[in-house]
Amino acid sequence: MTSKAGLFKRRKRVFDLPLDLLTMDESVERCHELIDERGHWRADLNASIVLDALDDHKLREYVETSAISNADGQSIVWASRLLGAPAPERVSGIDLFLELIRHAPNRGDKVYLLGAEEDVVAAVAEIFAAQGVDVVGYRNGFWTADEEDGVVQAIADAKPDILFLALPSPKKEHFVLRHKDRLGMGLAFGVGGSFNVVSGQLKRAPQWVQRFGMEWFYRFIQEPRRLFKRYFVGNAKFVMLTLKARLKSR
Repeated sequence: MTSKAGLFKRRKRVFDLPLDLLTMDESVERCHELIDERGHWRADLNASIVLDALDDHKLREYVETSAISNADGQSIVWASRLLGAPAPERVSGIDLFLELIRHAPNRGDKVYLLGAEEDVVAAVAEIFAAQGVDVVGYRNGFWTADEEDGVVQAIADAKPDILFLALPSPKKEHFVLRHKDRLGMGLAFGVGGSFNVVSGQLKRAPQWVQRFGMEWFYRFIQEPRRLFKRYFVGNAKFVMLTLKARLKSR
């Protein structure tokens, strides 16, 4: 087992944001350490997060204060290698999420699911419970400002070891920062649209598509209107940002 200090020393900066140069197995180990310590959160670096953090100081704060920051997108892996801080591999949110779920029954980790539509999150809770996961609560991702205090209190009362948030960015990051002292979780972990995949609402790209770094395009085909700006406009901006960073480093 790698020491906690050893894992943390492999944190570098890419686009002036922290990135932990960890494999999937090392990320699982690090997450388990953080769950046991309690009060931490994970950041997932992808092209969209990097671009949004340029203007959103709260999103940047969330990434800066994260206890683990993974190369969630293949674009970050490629950019990190170009910029001299090579990530060993992509550690996607959904893959790490499912690994933690796989280990949860043996570790006794209590899980709270927050986000997505009511039927989706309820289906995910049922699927995980059938696998032996201790799901201590779940809620959909839609609430008013007046209801937010109740959402936070329900999570705090459940005392989850892992709080999985299927909320869009930067909503999930802002939510965690606003309530970090009340939530009482071991580790907060954003999972994007993963609940929709687990429930069968969306299909994940085949392994060969993932290996070529084209999972984003597979997702775009399923939701073109929602994801056009994020992937086509955003990816072009990210390429330019990477080239500028490369020239600056030289």
